[in-house]
Formats: sequence, C-alpha cells, structure tokens
Amino acid sequence: MKIERIYREILYRILDLKESGVFKQKELSSDAKLSISTVNYSLIPLQQMNAIEKKPFGFRVIDAKKILLYWSSIRKLRRDVVYKNFVNEKIERIESIVPARSVFTAYTAFKFKFKKVPSDYGEVIVYGEKERFEERFGKENIKLKPNLIVLNLDEHLLKFKMTPIAQIFVDLWNLDTWYAKEFLNKLEGVINGILE
Repeated sequence: MKIERIYREILYRILDLKESGVFKQKELSSDAKLSISTVNYSLIPLQQMNAIEKKPFGFRVIDAKKILLYWSSIRKLRRDVVYKNFVNEKIERIESIVPARSVFTAYTAFKFKFKKVPSDYGEVIVYGEKERFEERFGKENIKLKPNLIVLNLDEHLLKFKMTPIAQIFVDLWNLDTWYAKEFLNKLEGVINGILE
C-alpha cells in the first residue's frame, strides 16, 4: 500500500534521523513521491488515534510508537512476496550474493544495522526484483521450505542507505518464526530508548 511509504518516511525521520516530529504534507508528498491527497488520507487514522496533532500546513507527531504499531497491524507481508526459493547455501553466503538494487529487511537488516543478532535465523528476507532473483537463483522451488524470500521493491525504499528501523520492525512483526520474536523484542528496546 502506498500509504505505508508515508509511515516509513515519518518514522525514519523520528527513529533514524532523530528529528523533532514536525512535518509538512507537501514535503512528505515530495519525499515519498505520492500525491498530497494520499498523504492526507494516510494521516486520517493517525489523527483519529491521537498519534498526531494537525497544525496549519502540517502536523506534529505526538506518539510515534502508536504510528509504528498501527503500521505493523495493517502491514501484509505475504501480499508483497514476489519470489521465494530454497537455496542450498549458508545464510551468510546467500546474503553475500543477492543481486544489486536489493534492500535487506528483518533478520539480515537487523544484523547489518546493529552489528549483532539476538539469535540464529534461517532465512534471508529482502526487497528486490523478481527477474533479477530468478536470473541469480533460478525459478522458484516450492518443494522445500524457502530460505530466500523476496518482497516487492518500491522506489521509495531505495533512497535509504540502510533499511529504516521502522521497516525492520514492521516486517519482523509480520513473521511467524520463533526467532522473529527475539529480534522484535531487542528492536523494541532500541526504539523505546530512542523515543524516551
């Protein structure tokens, strides 16, 4: 959903850049490459749940955690899967050979961002282009449990040097492995520390 780009942009500025939380719709529209009407539509539930306070020509974030949890609850990770496969390689090897123009999320993004992991993990989850992954790893093999899952890459995500903290969080939230919970708990601690 396009509105997720707005939540990503808002939370990136607050959690990664540690900005004040005051925004203008026009600026968000430009940064997320979406119309002002889409930005305004995305803000309606945030205002209703008292996560933002509307101002003339803009708004102020009152509760970033509410925005994060709301986004997590509406995120549908499975809907974005464009490719999955079992690759008979170690996880570190898969991470090292994904095609260019790919953006890691979940476990790998956590590892690269924080230089450590709370537990071992068994799959690489990455935003990318299906064709590039088919060229590199072959057609999907659904006989074995996939250890490489590719999500539809949107252009907005490519602008970040590293996957935003909020994107990692909402993607982990939507995974069903036992270790996703370990990563999520650690990340929530980091986020709470930033928001204090």
